[in-house]
Amino acid sequence: MTRYILLTAAAAFMYVNSCQAQADYNETLKKTFLSFDTTQDMQKKMDASNKLALIAKKYNKEWTAHYYNAYSKAQLSYMEKDEAKRDAYADEANSEALEAVSILGKETDETYVLGAMVANAKMAVDPKNRWQKYGKMFDENLEKAKAANENNPRIYYLKGTSKFFTPKMWGGGKKAALPYFEKAEGLFAKENDADMAKPFWGKMQTQFFLQQCKGEDKE
Repeated sequence: MTRYILLTAAAAFMYVNSCQAQADYNETLKKTFLSFDTTQDMQKKMDASNKLALIAKKYNKEWTAHYYNAYSKAQLSYMEKDEAKRDAYADEANSEALEAVSILGKETDETYVLGAMVANAKMAVDPKNRWQKYGKMFDENLEKAKAANENNPRIYYLKGTSKFFTPKMWGGGKKAALPYFEKAEGLFAKENDADMAKPFWGKMQTQFFLQQCKGEDKE
């Protein structure tokens, strides 16, 4: 009986420690991600992204660590001016995104959305020569994401940004983008940031683009 009690106590202790470790991991990941996502300062973003890379290395069996590292690298690719560095960031984002999928053992609406973002980052480096390949990948990933979960607001956020930066003569512009951002806004209102396994990025950016679209069109 004494041995049984000791084994039970040991199991309970290990369980509590495991839960605490998971909570600490999630808190660290969330804090680092928010540090990245809430600044527009390139150096601060790079520092936070480097921390996300370290988290992904330390917790290499956690899909969320690779997911958010991939997100950060894709975002840095958009902000970087040097083409070679932009490509390198996008390639790293792709590698990390694939690692997240591998750990999950399947694609989800969120990994499809991330795949679309990475494809768009690759295309943005050289739109003239890459739009056919990566533009198709962007659209296909968003369609798969929509099929998996049509209420994912990041689908419409990415479609909106794509329209926003597409010239009017090719079907883009602020007016064309507005409906996508409005749809995204409504869906973002139903989300919260409590669980890092349920991505919530894009809400703040959607508000920025909504203001741009609703403001005076100076195009």
